[in-house]
Amino acid sequence: MPIVVNLDVMLAKRKMRSRELAERVGITEQNISLLKSGKVRGVRFDTLEAICRALDCQPGDLLSYEADAGNAGHGEPR
Repeated sequence: MPIVVNLDVMLAKRKMRSRELAERVGITEQNISLLKSGKVRGVRFDTLEAICRALDCQPGDLLSYEADAGNAGHGEPR
């Protein structure tokens, strides 16, 4: 998937554990783990907002787009 979740990087930068983030955000530690691994199909904006607030960061610090090498340039609008 071309969307990469960099939550583990931000947690390390903020010296925060997943458990603490889960408590601050109000979601389970298991859901934090799923987000860190990128094994989710989506995230609610209110959850993303809470994570950004807890980590004092922007959504772009947590998510990045990396084009799939096999599909680069296919089907993209010009």
